[in-house]
Amino acid sequence: MTAMTTGHTSRADANRRRILDVALAELLRDPDASMDQIARAAGVVRRTVYGHFPSREALIATLVDDAVAAVEAVHTAARDGVADPAEAVARSVLAVWDIADRYRLLTALAQRTVTMQGIRERLAPLRRDAVAHLQQGLDDGVFASPLPAEALAYVQEQTIFALMEAVNDGLLPTEEAGRSAAVTVLTSAGVPATRAAALVRELIA
Repeated sequence: MTAMTTGHTSRADANRRRILDVALAELLRDPDASMDQIARAAGVVRRTVYGHFPSREALIATLVDDAVAAVEAVHTAARDGVADPAEAVARSVLAVWDIADRYRLLTALAQRTVTMQGIRERLAPLRRDAVAHLQQGLDDGVFASPLPAEALAYVQEQTIFALMEAVNDGLLPTEEAGRSAAVTVLTSAGVPATRAAALVRELIA
């Protein structure tokens, strides 16, 4: 690859990243923002935006993919080296919520263009990891549930989405949402509420 080609590719990648960053900000500010608005905010012509993303739906799908990648990264880092399944789950939810809170309005927007099935498919690797930790907790007696690990992981995933919607609708204060999400997920796995609340307080402190 020549230096000229490399330089062109680098500029194209930089343009694409800038369009994505600006698009996220614009869509969070105005969920109905058009491709024209995004192009103007990014300082490029509309043709440049369409050169990277053939449709508004494709742009939003890419933003969702970026969000899922960010969530997967913090989820993995938060659980790394943590032996206690309850602590691992709590650390993961707290870390994921910090990322998810930035994207929670995007999730509501994405449901208009990317089906919930599509979002769930993107989360499949994350869910598989959650199932493994839940199964370990069930086997060790740390968790107790009438549900198998696979179903419990699904319930917890939907709980996180529901809490994001609760924040979007003004039913849950943003500053309490991460703590509430972690405690709710732990109690759904059968951890006593007092133990769950104490563990989350300790981790936050």
